[in-house]
Amino acid sequence: MEKLGLRERKKQRTREALIDAAQALFCAHGFEATTIDQIAESVEVSSRTFFRYFASKEDVALALADEQITAVLDAFAAQPAGLPVLTALRTAAVEVMRTYETDSRFHGLQNVISVSPALTAARVERATARFDEVARLVGTRMGVDPAVDPRPHLVVSVALCAVQTAVAAWRAAGHEAPESELTGQAFDLLAAGLDYPAGGAVAGR
Repeated sequence: MEKLGLRERKKQRTREALIDAAQALFCAHGFEATTIDQIAESVEVSSRTFFRYFASKEDVALALADEQITAVLDAFAAQPAGLPVLTALRTAAVEVMRTYETDSRFHGLQNVISVSPALTAARVERATARFDEVARLVGTRMGVDPAVDPRPHLVVSVALCAVQTAVAAWRAAGHEAPESELTGQAFDLLAAGLDYPAGGAVAGR
């Protein structure tokens, strides 16, 4: 890995400081009540400097979530070539989530997002915006072109939507297991197939 120069290291430290400050303020006051000026002031930089790193308050709030998505995609691409698509996706997602679950900042982010409808919607939108990127990676693993073969897009649609929905439903039902564990369980159910048998004939028919 190429070593960063002094200027790049300083910029990275400033970016991380802005993320940390924003997370602390969001946890203390809420996303909507926190201003960009407050975030900048807590790091002793100007609002103008803030906008050199982030386009909006939403961007700094979801910076860790964006990094997580990128890490999952990188981990997926790095899985052994012979690994089936869902298995590779599951392995990548669970491994990355376990890593992030050790970061207190990510737990704070999860709490902030959970009480902010705007951030919840934005997180889903940002993940969806990378849909084609994921489909290309899936297509590469399958050895097909997503432009002519619909299966990569089908895999991504089902995996992303179903896993997120399942984890949210389990959370609502009171499951307190780590998100990585719930995500792994959701992928396992998908891999086992969803064509469940009927529960029996309706009485009287």
